[in-house]
Amino acid sequence: MGGVGQEGVSHPYWPRDLRLPGYRSNERSVGSILAFLFAVSAALLGATWLLSGRRRGPRLGAARRLAICWFAVCTFIHGVIEGWFSLKYRQIPGDQAFLSQLWKEYAKGDSRYVTADNFTVCMETITAWTWGPLSLWTVVAFLKNKPYRFVLQLIVSLGQLYGDVLYFYTEYQDGFSHSEVGHPLHFWFYFVFLNSLWIVIPAILILDAWVNLSRAQQVADRDSPPTSSKSKST
Repeated sequence: MGGVGQEGVSHPYWPRDLRLPGYRSNERSVGSILAFLFAVSAALLGATWLLSGRRRGPRLGAARRLAICWFAVCTFIHGVIEGWFSLKYRQIPGDQAFLSQLWKEYAKGDSRYVTADNFTVCMETITAWTWGPLSLWTVVAFLKNKPYRFVLQLIVSLGQLYGDVLYFYTEYQDGFSHSEVGHPLHFWFYFVFLNSLWIVIPAILILDAWVNLSRAQQVADRDSPPTSSKSKST
């Protein structure tokens, strides 16, 4: 059952005494919201997989193509969904636009998204307007075989990992007070599982970028001409 906020408005968020003036419950079902999220992500995965298989240049392996697909999905998540939050975070509790309803559903796992929490707003704004465009640039760089593609992969993945570590750590410091701890959907799926993707996958991609950039530097060092010693005057 939902708690009761300011002015007797019932809501499903934690802590139970949370006040949300103007809150309106979602009109759309949980199923339709999640179906949209996963359908768009699946479509992007499929389209990017096909594009990565038709690019010019050396044939890419399955792991590399999946990495490109990851950055394509990140472009959508960061640029569209988190971009919406960065612009509409004050209106979300009472708004019935589809993406606002998506955020109200996700907030059942972390109510900071319906309270305009300072850290959350700052983190999501940086994510939307920095890692969103850079994720798209990374996709293009790999599809066009640009020499800086692993530099972009490293930068974006480091930013994602750093932001997600702070996200989890700040909630830990608050005693996981913004969700019903142990709830299978809201806590374990929304809060823990979905966000853990931005811990595990960026960590793997950071290591991957490290290996590839190190190899490139080894080749550059090997091919660079030796420094000639200055001849002594007689």
